[in-house]
Amino acid sequence: MNEYLLEAREELKRLEHIIYVSLKYTRTVDVILNALNRMVGTYDLIIEAFLEKAREEGRIENLPKSPALRAKKAGELFENDTQLQKYLLFYTFLKTILNLPHQKREEYRRHVSLVVTMDNSTAEIKIDNLTNAEKYVHAFLNYAWIQVTGKPEHGEDEF
Repeated sequence: MNEYLLEAREELKRLEHIIYVSLKYTRTVDVILNALNRMVGTYDLIIEAFLEKAREEGRIENLPKSPALRAKKAGELFENDTQLQKYLLFYTFLKTILNLPHQKREEYRRHVSLVVTMDNSTAEIKIDNLTNAEKYVHAFLNYAWIQVTGKPEHGEDEF
């Protein structure tokens, strides 16, 4: 079983705790940023799993050093995988949000928001958006599990 996918699952559990526990009691933009960083961390591990699979198949010699280069390499190696390309696009969006200056809105309230002004638009990350993004990361992990190991995540060693 791929160690990167197992670690990604653990990272996803930490993300769930941030969203469903920490954010419930501490409604701040810092908690939202922490959750976004966890999502990126989960993505990094899943991307490494794809690259490790490609290395085992002899498609690449070694893994690129930086996470951005790894994502780019995965996109190149699996260019015909449209689903993976969609997940990588979302990863790029998350990285962009984390690298741009942000503003805080309604901290300590239900509608706490992280507001980021982008080139042609404004991204507003709220609790509901974060919950949907977490479900999307779950879907990516499940997809990766099938693609990398050849079987669904909950196989014979689960339960």
